[in-house]
Amino acid sequence: QVQLVESGGGWVEDGGSRRLSCASVGGTLLTMHAAAWYRQAPGKERELVAQRTSQGYTRYADFVKARFTIFRGAAENTVYLQMNSLNANDTAVYFCNAPREAYGRDYWGQGTLVAVSS
Repeated sequence: QVQLVESGGGWVEDGGSRRLSCASVGGTLLTMHAAAWYRQAPGKERELVAQRTSQGYTRYADFVKARFTIFRGAAENTVYLQMNSLNANDTAVYFCNAPREAYGRDYWGQGTLVAVSS
């Protein structure tokens, strides 16, 4: 059965960088040509951070523009989120998503915590 496995979370200092990865594993691998990253901070709702469409277009939430980049890896079943200039407001659990529009159903990773020390 297909699963999305995230990695790369952890502690980072204010102003630092972090790269998250999300790989499709098991079953019939998802190509991850369409994917998204969401995040959920304590006490808040899950929100969209970055999105990559099947055609390769990218879209970002206003609060991460010019700081975060979503891209697909050379291993085509992997998508990354490069995060730069992190601040305390970026502290959250980050989730990878493979959308139903591309794959027939939504797939979600288990989430990876990014904690930014102020």
